[in-house]
Amino acid sequence: MVETPPPPTSVLVTVTGGDKPGVTSVLFASLARHDVSVVDVEQVVIRGRLTLGVLGSCPGDVESLQEHLEEAMGTVGVHVDVEVGGAHGRSPLSTHVVVVLGRPVTARAISVLSSELARQGANIDSIRGIADYPVTGLELLVSARPQEEGGLSSDEADEALRSALATVAAGVGIDVAVERSGLARRAKRLIVFDVDSTLVQGEVIEMLAARAGVEDEVRAVTEAAMRGEIDFAESLHRRVATLAGLDASVIDDVAEDLELTPGARTTIRTLRRLGYHCGVVSGGFRQVIEGLAHELELDFVKANTLEIVDGKLTGRVIGDVVDRAAKAVALRQFASEVGVPMEQTVAVGDGANDIDMLTAAGLGIAFNAKPALREVADAALSYPFLDALLFVLGVTRSEIEAADSLDGGVRRIPIP
Repeated sequence: MVETPPPPTSVLVTVTGGDKPGVTSVLFASLARHDVSVVDVEQVVIRGRLTLGVLGSCPGDVESLQEHLEEAMGTVGVHVDVEVGGAHGRSPLSTHVVVVLGRPVTARAISVLSSELARQGANIDSIRGIADYPVTGLELLVSARPQEEGGLSSDEADEALRSALATVAAGVGIDVAVERSGLARRAKRLIVFDVDSTLVQGEVIEMLAARAGVEDEVRAVTEAAMRGEIDFAESLHRRVATLAGLDASVIDDVAEDLELTPGARTTIRTLRRLGYHCGVVSGGFRQVIEGLAHELELDFVKANTLEIVDGKLTGRVIGDVVDRAAKAVALRQFASEVGVPMEQTVAVGDGANDIDMLTAAGLGIAFNAKPALREVADAALSYPFLDALLFVLGVTRSEIEAADSLDGGVRRIPIP
């Protein structure tokens, strides 16, 4: 009678110690000597300290494997633990990605956030650092409980998780962004920015108003509009009317004085390297921002046009006003022109007139935004660094810096 060999034994091998060349090769040579089949591998290095885990199946004597591993790993100065038993398969795929941004990210913040995740029935599968500048960024892979357990649709469950985490995060001074994990997260291909107080610092119309001596009057109307207290089209007409008689040369003066938001150039450059189509949709004025758009090599520009007669501003705009509804229309138009589905679009803005655009996009990001916009955005960033949105999109600081160190340009597509 032929004896049936015993089933393989599941083993979890964990190696810890200083990271150095040769550790991995020594480990797997030892595993190979005992015919171990590899099921899963994970490695992390923090400040030169290595943790390497291997889940496998051992068909032979586990005690002999353990003795051999301890002897072999001792030759490279690291410690090894062997845990016998447990699951043979890979861990379930994470359902969500939670990006945590702060300056700093404190231990208390992580404690509060992880407690809320547990309360929501979500497990943290892994954590990795994605940025140390200009903010600290951590990426948490999370497995949330099945949506049917709470009787919610997928979108409702995601919104409930996002809202709960955003509430506790605000209390400890960090930003969080919650997205479904998987390929779709990296599949975004078109991004549209608001201009004033998003891509550039300040409000263009206030800069024009300063030349006309009506800055305080215009600022008050601007702030009311951004809070959603005044219809944007009405507020635009009221503000532009104060510019009547201003010499058109001030447009060039204001254009030269525009200051990009910190991180804006890095953001646009990196996104274009990744193959994104980049554009702006602004309730401001095309004549002021067009030069900047060409400098940044943007693909699309949609903005209002100031009427100029005999070298003077008339206090009116030409054509349809680019208001809250028009911004969403422009986003859809841009997406259609380049053949990008709406779920693969991103919109970034700061005011109430960006609400339709952000809710229409596959991912809406509120940047230093008013409460009305933060409430409907998929993610809200509170720090004055535009490149922080790259971390929300899954790009790490090391990837940005590595790309910047390489030679080679990016494509240029003329603005239509």
